[in-house]
Amino acid sequence: MVANASRLARVIRVVHRIEDGVLAALLGAMILLAAAQIVLRNLGGGGFSWGDPLLRTLVLWLGLLAALAATRADRHITIDAVGRVLSPRGRQLAGAVTSAFAAAVCGVVALQAVRFVAAEREAGTVAFAEVPAWVLEAILPFAFGLIALRYLALAVVRARGAAVGNPPR
Repeated sequence: MVANASRLARVIRVVHRIEDGVLAALLGAMILLAAAQIVLRNLGGGGFSWGDPLLRTLVLWLGLLAALAATRADRHITIDAVGRVLSPRGRQLAGAVTSAFAAAVCGVVALQAVRFVAAEREAGTVAFAEVPAWVLEAILPFAFGLIALRYLALAVVRARGAAVGNPPR
């Protein structure tokens, strides 16, 4: 049992490192592409015709993957007006409820995003440079689905903590 938990912890650490690496690579690509666009416009009067649409797409991807990373670390923006007056167990229970609600909302968004991406695929919409729009939009159901799963897991952990009286982390 301990070996399985250790193995799972290693897999989770690897996944987190991959997420962080993808975030860093996307940010680096955005910076390089934006800088190249600026230089090319100033020197040659133009840039890559696909540069600006790709930058907009990279902003979307970076934002959603950063939101996924924030969920991993439970670092999303929160309003803690009620938590200040609750007991530790009450905070755990409130956290479980809000995490479950966030999971439900993100799950609904993920399902609607699946429908949207399927419609875009069927329509054959092209984003730029003959790249299908649905390929670039596939980040929407992927990210929101994973965010929903992470919030669901957090809700379960918090509910268990409230049930046994463990204080919040």
